Amino acid sequence: MGGIVLVNARLPESPRKDESALRVLVFSSLYPSPARPRHGIFVETRLRKIRAAGNVAVRVVAPVPWFPIRHPAFGRYAEFAATPRREERDGIEVLHPRYAMLPKLGVASQPYAMALAGMHALRGLERNGFDCDVIDAHYFYPDGVAAGILARWTGKPFVVTARGSDLNVLAREPAIRARIVEAAGRARRVLCVSAALRERALEIGIQESCVEVSRNGVDTIVFDVRDRADSRRRLGVEWSGPLLICVGNLVSEKGHDLAIEALSRLQCCRLVLVGDGPRRPHLEALATRCGVGDRVSFMRSMPQQALVDAYAAADVLVHPSLREGWPNVVLEALACGTPVVATLAGGIREIVRDAASGIVVEDRSAESLARAIDSLLAAPPARESVRQCAMSLGWSGVARQCLRVLADAARAGATNTTGNARCAT
Repeated sequence: MGGIVLVNARLPESPRKDESALRVLVFSSLYPSPARPRHGIFVETRLRKIRAAGNVAVRVVAPVPWFPIRHPAFGRYAEFAATPRREERDGIEVLHPRYAMLPKLGVASQPYAMALAGMHALRGLERNGFDCDVIDAHYFYPDGVAAGILARWTGKPFVVTARGSDLNVLAREPAIRARIVEAAGRARRVLCVSAALRERALEIGIQESCVEVSRNGVDTIVFDVRDRADSRRRLGVEWSGPLLICVGNLVSEKGHDLAIEALSRLQCCRLVLVGDGPRRPHLEALATRCGVGDRVSFMRSMPQQALVDAYAAADVLVHPSLREGWPNVVLEALACGTPVVATLAGGIREIVRDAASGIVVEDRSAESLARAIDSLLAAPPARESVRQCAMSLGWSGVARQCLRVLADAARAGATNTTGNARCAT
């Protein structure tokens, strides 16, 4: 693997303060950093809740592709270059070792490159007093497959969380699917963030006894009901009529095209799109073609505290996604008292379960989406009733479940190195 740049993991001594603590190594490219503050924030949130639920010592290894130039013209590659090699977040040591990734050509070798970088970081952690009991991996390819390689090299047990497009999209490729299924067979447990994603895991050949559902939760302290007018003022939205909001990366699978086309059928509404991504010029042009350019606003991705105002300012969250695992933005909106109109994808029906939470549109058309929005605006549920739909989907039960899974994996011992399924209990 010539060209791989590995982190020099000479870290300050961090002796274990409590020998009884469960020592967890989180391994995933999905983790926030100063260069990408919202990237993988759901992984960080779950980890924070697990730490609060039990006696856990944690380190994070979040590999990033090597790239030499930080100039913004290089887009996300510049963000890779700007990511620190080591940082501390919320009292947790986070390492970002570099690995080689050749665009388009390096997909097959990516798990091995990532595992090599992770191995170097892990050995550095061990030299400084942290020898993990279990590896907690997120996203199946390349991250979960890389974690399986790392577990085989070290003899550590590992758990993988499937999050959506890893199984729904990437696993359509036969070679990738085979590697995902093989890694799942070596894992102590496979967690899926929705029942729909669990069904997909079984469909591609992952052993049923390996898999359980472990959804994401929502922080109902951070995401709370606020005064709508005050939130619009803080957000800088001067609009007194019905306000619709979409939150998500501006990429094709999020379906923002459909939201804009639906807006052209709604005369009195304004739409705010919150997120960054390559589709913005296309979406701006589409809004102009649909005659709603003056009623569509774009806002950059924002931190959670500001995002609360974005949800609270809106009358409806519109979520027309093509594919989902467990859409966190839907839960966050509900916790802020904002009902949802969403297209049927992934675990949507597991969140939007009744009229108090909103409407699920099965017919994926602009006309059907507009009709559902119009219906919800005509008879909006009380904001406290909407919030109650999210209150049962908090983090406490999820954190306890994850802690139990990780502890069971650690007790079961080293991961299998023969390739036979070991996750059945």
